[in-house]
Amino acid sequence: MVDDLAKKIETWLKQQVKDRGARGLVVGLSGGIDSAVTAVLCHRACFGNTLGVIMPCYSDPQDAGHARLLAESIGFEYKTVVLDNIFSDMVRLLTDGDCDPGVKDMPIVNIKPRLRMTALYYYASRRQSLVAGTSNRCEITVGYYTKFGDGGADLLPLANLVKDDIRELAAYLGVPREIIEKPPSAGLWPGHDDEEEMGVTYEELDRYILTGQADERVKQVIDGLAAVNLHKKQMPAVPPNY
Repeated sequence: MVDDLAKKIETWLKQQVKDRGARGLVVGLSGGIDSAVTAVLCHRACFGNTLGVIMPCYSDPQDAGHARLLAESIGFEYKTVVLDNIFSDMVRLLTDGDCDPGVKDMPIVNIKPRLRMTALYYYASRRQSLVAGTSNRCEITVGYYTKFGDGGADLLPLANLVKDDIRELAAYLGVPREIIEKPPSAGLWPGHDDEEEMGVTYEELDRYILTGQADERVKQVIDGLAAVNLHKKQMPAVPPNY
């Protein structure tokens, strides 16, 4: 079952690359399970034409270590672009203050994924490639991504998969165990935890998405996140043709 799913996504990726006249794929490597599965699927679909980009930005060094471990164990090309200095410069420019790497101010920390998106599209343009995003069905459902940041992509291979599906795929694809088992985190600040920030676990999200069942608190949290983040899924508004 899981091997069939992997083959279907790989076939879809190959067709997308062909239909769009591209040569390959570019993926951001965060060191987490979603980017790992995305990268391996892209590598299998576009062997020799997939680039992984590691983009630390005041990040936990373990994340970059896991990203390198994945690329080297699977055997695809990767580059490292350290964004610390440009992030600091942007913060100082916008706030007239010093950069605090541990800040939890969302307008500031969301600069990180937007800088990463810029780097990914640079390489995609250079290589005549498409950017493969790493958002999964859970994150898309509640809008748990940065608009024009990690939400900016040409393809979303994991868009139909909940977290448990991704764990199964990761094991099948040979993703290192330490990546599969690490706590999910967008890495926006030290100790950042996805489930803690959202207020629900991925297990609860999976269950609600697949069955519609959850306790009332979980339903309220998920429905509330989906409503407040709906704008992330919408195209820019345009006025009527007067």
